[in-house]
Amino acid sequence: MMTLDAIGTFALIVGLLTLTPGLDTALILRTAALGRRRRAWGVILGIQSGTLLWGVLTSVGVTALLTASHLAYEALRWLGAAYLVWMGGRLVWVTWRHSSSSSPQTVGTEDAAKAGEGTADTLIGGWQQGIATNLLNPKVGAFYVAVLPQFLPAGASHLAAGVILTGVHILMGVAWGCALIAFARVLRDRLRRPSARRCLDRIAGTAIVAFGVRLALGP
Repeated sequence: MMTLDAIGTFALIVGLLTLTPGLDTALILRTAALGRRRRAWGVILGIQSGTLLWGVLTSVGVTALLTASHLAYEALRWLGAAYLVWMGGRLVWVTWRHSSSSSPQTVGTEDAAKAGEGTADTLIGGWQQGIATNLLNPKVGAFYVAVLPQFLPAGASHLAAGVILTGVHILMGVAWGCALIAFARVLRDRLRRPSARRCLDRIAGTAIVAFGVRLALGP
């Protein structure tokens, strides 16, 4: 039977992981700061859908096969790195391309529309981006393989216990996402100028590329 101490310890570990600035934080902040609240919620739900899938697969032992297979892990790692570099690089490239060819009044809206964001503030679009970013990062799976089995009680259903623990992580992730969206509302008024939006896109794009390069070069 799972104890409250085990749940509390796991919550502390994943809580620190959630609060550590990273790709998820950058994506949510950037999307919400541009006024796309539905898309920002979609990103949050997509990230947490990926987290749930990693937790379930780890509980039934599937992700252990991924980390044990060097070829599968490397393939997923390079695919994820390529996706992040493409997404971040496109975000930066579009801002530089259109800053010189568009009028100041239209640059901001064109940048957001053409930088892989889609033209509509849709929940499903954000969900697709969030889950793709999460599932293409094998380090999330490696984290779950290393940590989750230590908290699965002997003699109990590993799947049920794993879903409960993953649920704790998801709740903390959603709560943190709510805080980021609330904070982004403060930034939104300052981002009405196209130049400010371009600056945000360049910062976010550079950060995403950096995460991709780090994923590619990491162990």
